[in-house]
Amino acid sequence: MLKNMKLIDLEREKMKSYQEFSKVELEDRYNDLLMQYNQFKNKNLSLNMARGKPGATQLSLSNDMLDVITSHDELGEYRNYGLLDGIDEAKDFFGDILNVSRDEIIVAGNSSLTLMFDQISRGYTHGYLGEAPWCRLETVKFICPVPGYDRHFAITEHFHIEMIPVPMIDQDLDVDTIVNLINSDPAIKGMWACPRYSNSTGYTFSKKSVEALAQVKPAANDFRFFWDNAYFVHHLNNDGDELLDLFAELKKYNNEKYIFEFFSTSKVTFPGSGVAVMACSAENKVDVLKHMNVQTIGGDKINQLRHVKYFKEPSGLVEHMKKHAALLKPKFDIVIKILNEKLKNVPNCYWTNPNGGYFISLFAPKGTAKKIVQLCKDAGVILTDAGAAYPYGQDPEDSHIRIAPSFPAENEIEEATKLLAICTELAFIETFL
Repeated sequence: MLKNMKLIDLEREKMKSYQEFSKVELEDRYNDLLMQYNQFKNKNLSLNMARGKPGATQLSLSNDMLDVITSHDELGEYRNYGLLDGIDEAKDFFGDILNVSRDEIIVAGNSSLTLMFDQISRGYTHGYLGEAPWCRLETVKFICPVPGYDRHFAITEHFHIEMIPVPMIDQDLDVDTIVNLINSDPAIKGMWACPRYSNSTGYTFSKKSVEALAQVKPAANDFRFFWDNAYFVHHLNNDGDELLDLFAELKKYNNEKYIFEFFSTSKVTFPGSGVAVMACSAENKVDVLKHMNVQTIGGDKINQLRHVKYFKEPSGLVEHMKKHAALLKPKFDIVIKILNEKLKNVPNCYWTNPNGGYFISLFAPKGTAKKIVQLCKDAGVILTDAGAAYPYGQDPEDSHIRIAPSFPAENEIEEATKLLAICTELAFIETFL
């Protein structure tokens, strides 16, 4: 330590930058951080911020839904097989939310991820609307805006589909690159997208980007947008991000066959007992139901009815999500406040501050993300693996870390984020020493 001096405080408003520190000063700062880190290790923490799971208080918001259907209700055919595309009440309810008709929506079980997997599988084994199955083709590719959702990428990797990462630019799609790829390469059969409050950045696609996507002229007739609107209603603030309706925009150019849109109540009611839906053109729906008719005899129609009776109208769902926001926003605020305080002086380090969704992205200095995640793990805090938000788990910058604040309690989030900040600074200083 420097003699007769206080520890270097990088949290002051006015002070020299890291580049101005001598090696001795950097070593002192590093030793101070290491001492703080070891203090965290001695706490024997066991916290998990790896997945975007709703917390217990959020799940309790929907407990009353379990009482809306009783043994005295007349349930008729909803107790039996059939109604492959869902009950009419549910098609109308979710159709109003997604702005589609009964002929353009399928209401299924609890998992939208299952619907996505199934659609990839059908393209691979049977093809769409008479097109050749992808398994017969030499090369099949998917466009993957990054950072993105690791489970999307896991599906395409599972089917040995080549993934093309396209980095986001200025908190939006690199739409010119994406449209050029779609229009020029017949091997490109799809694009993953989480358009509002994206997993994992929280970004929302701009009006300009959605308009450009709607006007595509795909080189592949069986190209599809896999439009995962998982966080469509998950605002944190009253003035949430606006998102243009891609399905409606596609219809303006007779391009509606190019979309499969997904939504679920997994983070609205109960993740294990929600309702998942897929919207698509009427001709796509007919094609999908041909396969579903072999695969299943129908979804959980009583659960579909339970959700409709509970919310009554789309406005009921909106009001319900305000209760979620009241629980989630303080957790997000804690993360942002600590990152602002602790990391503001670390060069080439920044983070997102989304208006909704379930995730915050930390972009640490290049080459440090894996080290940071491991340091956190060694001190008892589990984060999503570094690189997970990129195809094949390969972040070329080794920079991105996804933060999921929803599940832990607020005091746990505070502890975990302070540790994350210490680990980020430690890993950064190590690059100089």
